[in-house]
Amino acid sequence: MMQWRGGALMLGAALVAVSVGAQAQSGGDTIKKIEEYRQALADGNPADLWEARGEDLWKQKRGPKNVSLERCDLGKGPGVVKGAYAELPRYFADADRVMDLESRLLHCMTTQQGMTRAEALKVPFGDGEKRSDMEALSAYVAGESRGVKMNVSQAHAKERQAYALGQKLFYYRGGPHDFACATCHGEANKRIRLQDLPNLTETKDAQKAYTTWPAYRVSQGELRTMQWRLNDCFRQQRFPFLEFGSDTSVALLTFLARNANGAEFNAPAIKR
Repeated sequence: MMQWRGGALMLGAALVAVSVGAQAQSGGDTIKKIEEYRQALADGNPADLWEARGEDLWKQKRGPKNVSLERCDLGKGPGVVKGAYAELPRYFADADRVMDLESRLLHCMTTQQGMTRAEALKVPFGDGEKRSDMEALSAYVAGESRGVKMNVSQAHAKERQAYALGQKLFYYRGGPHDFACATCHGEANKRIRLQDLPNLTETKDAQKAYTTWPAYRVSQGELRTMQWRLNDCFRQQRFPFLEFGSDTSVALLTFLARNANGAEFNAPAIKR
């Protein structure tokens, strides 16, 4: 069923891409057509399947300690998931560092369930054949913040440090192409092929972009998290891949998430 649905969505994506291309050639509004396509798919978002699996994983007793994640503190108290994602990344005193959702889940899986880091990250990102527990858990927790306004704190000194580092990383140019995050996301009206690039230096674009991740990617048939999104951006810049949950990744996410403050969270979403 899932395999058929993914294939149908990918076929739909291809057909719309052809339609959009024809519209562009005839002077049609390409951006409008893409938005109509996204809206048409939104009612049947396969991300629901990842959310359901994530909720099951959250409640399952797993790892050497045979406990669930229902005592994992995501910042609003042990086991509380409602609204937690809208306030991440944030500082956690028990780890003495700022964490995003994935790094916090990893912390709980290793400290509470007794998994090794390697075990917890055996499949950090699904590949079509192997499903990622981390992506499913992220989908579930993120989905529990739908309708909640983003409210990422800067009250702690380490939260402010993370934001400042993330801002520097956003504008840092390097690699064989001398790219930065800002190369693609620092100006308005940029596009790669048919994909509009949000200007993440503008509040409206930053809010719209951040609040729609995690997202189900039609072209891949997988749900993708923000850790994956950053990793893929680094790949396209020809940078070394980010270490999962590293301070670098969390700093960048802190910068992006803080810039989305005030917007209503609306994910997991669906993207091309």
